[in-house]
Amino acid sequence: MTAVTDQDHTEHADHAGDTVTEKDQHDTDASVERRAQQRAGAEDAAHARVENDDASGRTDSAEAADNWDDGLIARRVAEGAAAEQAAALEARSHSAQPAAPLAFDGVLRSRLDALRELVGLSRARLDNRTLAEAGRVLDEASARRRLSGQHTVVAIAGATGSGKSQLFNALAGVPISETGVRRPTTAAPIACSWSDGAASLIERLGIPPRLRRRPLQNGDLDAQLSGLVLVDLPDHDSAAVQHREHVDRILALVDAVIWVVDPEKYADAMLHERYLRPMAGHAEVMFVVLNQTDRLPGEATEQVLDDLRRLLDEDGIALGEHGEPGATVLALSALTGDGVGELRELLGQFVTERGAPARRIFADVDAVAVGLWPVYATRRRTGLSEEARDEFAARLADAVGATAAGEAAERAWARNANRACGTPWLRLWRWYQDRTEPATGRLPLRAQADEEATARQRVEHAVRTLADRASAGLPAPWAQAVREAAVRGSQGLPEALDELAARAGLPPGRPPRPGWWPAAVLAQAAMTLLQVVGGLWLLGQIIGFMAPNLGVPVLLMVAGIVGGPLIEWSCRMAAKGPARRYGTEAERRLREAAAGCGRARVLDPVAAELLRYREVREQYGKVAGVGATAGR
Repeated sequence: MTAVTDQDHTEHADHAGDTVTEKDQHDTDASVERRAQQRAGAEDAAHARVENDDASGRTDSAEAADNWDDGLIARRVAEGAAAEQAAALEARSHSAQPAAPLAFDGVLRSRLDALRELVGLSRARLDNRTLAEAGRVLDEASARRRLSGQHTVVAIAGATGSGKSQLFNALAGVPISETGVRRPTTAAPIACSWSDGAASLIERLGIPPRLRRRPLQNGDLDAQLSGLVLVDLPDHDSAAVQHREHVDRILALVDAVIWVVDPEKYADAMLHERYLRPMAGHAEVMFVVLNQTDRLPGEATEQVLDDLRRLLDEDGIALGEHGEPGATVLALSALTGDGVGELRELLGQFVTERGAPARRIFADVDAVAVGLWPVYATRRRTGLSEEARDEFAARLADAVGATAAGEAAERAWARNANRACGTPWLRLWRWYQDRTEPATGRLPLRAQADEEATARQRVEHAVRTLADRASAGLPAPWAQAVREAAVRGSQGLPEALDELAARAGLPPGRPPRPGWWPAAVLAQAAMTLLQVVGGLWLLGQIIGFMAPNLGVPVLLMVAGIVGGPLIEWSCRMAAKGPARRYGTEAERRLREAAAGCGRARVLDPVAAELLRYREVREQYGKVAGVGATAGR
């Protein structure tokens, strides 16, 4: 084993940590001495690295030969063979002690299943942009579930100059992340794991092996924070776009986050509007740390802390006070170490519970439910009432002329009754008139172009009215789907109604004859016979063929002349009821045919869309749960 002096260590730090000592497999006395020396010069070495990074350019990267350093200082391993060897060592460590995957409870599992079903039912109705966040949450939940449930990934985020890297080093017990006056100092996220088996979690964050660290080896601290994976993020307000992209990407993947603010920028609008306010639902997996309290005199720390709590409350972030779940807010100084122990203790309790990953996913599902509220939820009753259905059928019946057809059928039946039961002389006169008029029977519907145009307009108006009523109160995407279904069904509906009216209208020929018509016909024949007999009798008396006797023939003629119209009037009165029933039946038949056509072409597709909405609304209710209700 090669001994390392203070001078050697400083030289290695000046070259950005490109030269790494070989790690011995046993903790010998020389290793203990080297650790003490390195701790003493670690901070100077970190400043030296900051000043010499640009000049050195990591020229000695070929000397790197191991994945982890000796557990005392930050390792700086270059890419290439050394990085591959580091990944292999970590993979072997991970495979040697495989961590149990994350387990979800029944409530979270059912909500994720409901969200997956909801996305599947909605793909044909909602655009991919609307469902993108839901799909991302499902993918990330599935990926996180396959990984270790014994580790908790916590990110440290903050603005430029807030001291988050300094806090990161204080928690690790050794300078790992660079600190200094140059901004931005942290250019890429750095991970520090307190136990083995977290390689897959760190790989999920996209952090390469050369940026993975080990904390100071301390039995008490290691036991207290066992299972913690701490990630130091770049500045969220960095001028470099790629730094902000790193922050946004990793914040969506970690289990919890520590927001580090300082007395100068704790009320920064960018922090509150871009990060804290949108993440208000994630309060249970959030720490808000007021750093640099050593710069505040007297009671100023409590005043700033109270104002910070006020701002967080305005952001909608629940504060974990008085035993209630919510964000943890505390003040500390990473420079002097004041309050760091309290944060370490809280982190230890937080990690030991092993509940942060599930709570993070639970909060993600809540956020998705709140975001999807406008496209799934409604505050009013939706659907088609029986009144709306009946009105639609009535409008179609009016468009097809069902009422007019019924009236025409009634008149046709009465006309045929009059013809059958009228006097022969009146029937002869009507026969003469019918020679110049259309034959009775089939009703000539849609005979003129203006009538066809009017009927088409009535059909279109009926469909629009139905679509408006069916879509009333629905979220915009589902209302649009209902209207589109109604419009598709209305295509060709006027023509279909025309054909249907021709088939279901009046049957060809004369209406059926009731049983009393033959008796009326015989009675009319008898009256006619009396008139003929009386007339011939009178004629015979006039020409002297018969003896004069005016009483009997006149009486016969008067009886025939008066009886014929009387029988016709009686038959007309008797025909009103059957004629009305005949017309009503014809109208009913046409109305039912028009309603059936409208139901098949318009009502059924609209009802199918409403049924689909009810299904997704039910699934959304399962996804929303209590969290979405609180968010609303």
